[in-house]
Amino acid sequence: RKPRGKELELARVLVVDDDLTSRLTLKAVLEAGGYFVDSASSAAEAFGKLDERQYELVLSDLTMESPDAGLEVLAHARLMEYKPATAILTTYQNQRPDVHRPLLVKSQDLPALLTKVADLISGRAARLVERQLRES
Repeated sequence: RKPRGKELELARVLVVDDDLTSRLTLKAVLEAGGYFVDSASSAAEAFGKLDERQYELVLSDLTMESPDAGLEVLAHARLMEYKPATAILTTYQNQRPDVHRPLLVKSQDLPALLTKVADLISGRAARLVERQLRES
């Protein structure tokens, strides 16, 4: 039993991918890694979730209902006041879209995937602390 007021606060991750298998697999892996995970199957669904809840990290497939849908999701996320970390999901290790975003390759190397997710979230936390120090 958890003491009242001492509930564990899990880092929130939004996974956006139109491929059901990829979305469910990544959700299961991240939840097993200790994250709270929401998922969306389209850019429109992701926009709604981003507007309803705060996330530490948004992971989006690059191409969904349109070639730029993933970039639109990440652009929307970057506009949020809470400034989540963002990364593109891809299945192709040699693919490098012409964007300046971290690239997260969907792979069988689960420890590497979880390490990259942790790095993205900790980098966001460091940026938030730096911003707070500058503002104070």
